[in-house]
Amino acid sequence: MLVHNRGVSIRTVSSRVVYENPWLSVREDRVEHLDGTPGLYSVIDKPDFAVVIPWENDGFHLVEQYRYAMGARSWEFPSGSFPPGESGTPEQMAAAELAEETGFVAGRIEEIGYTHSANGMSGIGAHVFLATELTGGEPNREVTEQDMRQRWFSRAEVENMVRGGVITDAPTLAAYLMWSLR
Repeated sequence: MLVHNRGVSIRTVSSRVVYENPWLSVREDRVEHLDGTPGLYSVIDKPDFAVVIPWENDGFHLVEQYRYAMGARSWEFPSGSFPPGESGTPEQMAAAELAEETGFVAGRIEEIGYTHSANGMSGIGAHVFLATELTGGEPNREVTEQDMRQRWFSRAEVENMVRGGVITDAPTLAAYLMWSLR
């Protein structure tokens, strides 16, 4: 396979899965660059996910959870993907994640963008949704989210959290930018 993108061509010579679990797989691709130089790429394959911006009263509902990979808690917009074996539209995924993590049901949910969240190592993308006309309910969090907290923040507070390095989650930052530019 030859991939052309902005004048750069890379030919995949071989590809093999080196690790796999129900949520992701890691593959190792041997490639050949345009000049014949060999190369190696490690790629994480994972399904796309949804990021939901719950907007209400000139502010946002954020969730905070412990992120094992970074060893710290993180304030974020609700996000996630379908569990293994389940599928649906991006909008259904967004509605499910919003309800699961916050208990909210959105009277209106609209996709406002799409972003690649780690394009140096994965093709995973995020569908970004704005959720409004929120009706409260009880969250139904997964076992890995049992320490999750939820809180409403004004727009000014969120912007201060971004400026101060409190919010560092890239999909949340990208979603906020999409929201602010729409």
